Amino acid sequence: MKTLPIVGSVQSQRTKLLNQKPTIVVADDDPSILDAMKTILELYNFQVETIADGMVMSKLVSLRPKLLLLDICMSGVDGRDICKTLKRTATTKDIPVIMISASYDVANCISESGADDFLAKPFELQDLLSKVNKYLLN
Repeated sequence: MKTLPIVGSVQSQRTKLLNQKPTIVVADDDPSILDAMKTILELYNFQVETIADGMVMSKLVSLRPKLLLLDICMSGVDGRDICKTLKRTATTKDIPVIMISASYDVANCISESGADDFLAKPFELQDLLSKVNKYLLN
């Protein structure tokens, strides 16, 4: 059976991603969320770094991730402000940011912060993987 070029392209991109182990940074002040997301994403062959405090900016420069999963409320630091700063900074502006929150105010979170997407807590495994793949395969 002949494979369509688009499908072949996606398959080769996935193979390339599996070989490269793209780095994803998860920033959340809840250790159980960090542990769960790290475990899940590593099972799917991603390199995962976690940040449990508001020091996202300084750590991102050295980690150079392909994707950032950023909690909105992080121990007194507003993830939306972190995202705004990331999107205004030349070295980090192209990193896709998926905001994570128990809030369902999706439109405001994305528009206020400049985030690329939103994931509501609690999230389904398939929703997490779908959003991660959306930004890593493009």
